[in-house]
Amino acid sequence: MIIFLALALSLISCGQATVTADHTQEWKSLEKPLNFYLANDLGRNGWYDQKPIAETMGRMAEAIDIEFVVAAGDVHHFEGVQSISDPLWMTNYELIYSHPDLMIDWYPICGNHEYRSNTDAVVEYSNVSARWTMPAKYYTFVKEEDDVTVRIVMLDTTPMIDKYREETEKYADASKSDWNEQIAWLDKVLSEADEDWVIVVGHHPIYAYTDKSDSERTDLQQRLDPVLRKYGNVDMYLCGHIHTFQHIRRPDCDIDYIVNTSGSLSREDVKPIDGTVFCSNKSGWSLLTACKDTLSLHMLDKDGSVLHTVTRTK
Repeated sequence: MIIFLALALSLISCGQATVTADHTQEWKSLEKPLNFYLANDLGRNGWYDQKPIAETMGRMAEAIDIEFVVAAGDVHHFEGVQSISDPLWMTNYELIYSHPDLMIDWYPICGNHEYRSNTDAVVEYSNVSARWTMPAKYYTFVKEEDDVTVRIVMLDTTPMIDKYREETEKYADASKSDWNEQIAWLDKVLSEADEDWVIVVGHHPIYAYTDKSDSERTDLQQRLDPVLRKYGNVDMYLCGHIHTFQHIRRPDCDIDYIVNTSGSLSREDVKPIDGTVFCSNKSGWSLLTACKDTLSLHMLDKDGSVLHTVTRTK
């Protein structure tokens, strides 16, 4: 009888799923010819807000045509993955983002947590999963839909930061990569980029409010930011790492610097800095939509409500 009652209570509690507002019509109003997600700082084995957010991502993808997902690092907290057969691939990723409409291309990069273990395995998982699309630790691709072209440049920011390169015991792979070579590659890519929209993605922020080491941002301000500004064609720099939403506009630059929050567990501490347009401590993800004359990034909380929209027009 005790077992029966326990089972009954379990079934009742399972049936009492949290009822969320129906955002279907609101979501449909955001749709443009090209639509994709930005998600990062995810992997906590489904705990905290990870599973609810994954489910909401799936519901939105039922309502509008999501082409792909940009995964801006730290898919695996806390120690990365040891191999392509590490069980974390199941508990952090495959079994969490299991909605049929999320069985689309995922374009990932490594975050600092992936650098705590085998970063080559993160790339090699592309040979295992049909949707994990990571040809290298940094790469670029172009998407086109209804004559709209978007170039996305995926960077490997951990090796650009001395803090990680110097902690060889904890981040063994960080010092193995030549960041100067990556910056030269980025310069060439941007010098030739003539798409309607150009978006650069890294894991670490160039500008952000955070209690993390200042050197993380100053290294990127000195090494990465000058190249982003050089040709005047970069529309947005997208990143994660801080676990809060932040939209920053610098007075001397036309780039929108976007910090995307965590898709599992956000941090409470966030406040404006010089150039802050918006900030929030909510967990969630972002939807990007593009047409010929408008590029928008919608910051979404875990229920799929729009918190803030970044819009660029031509």
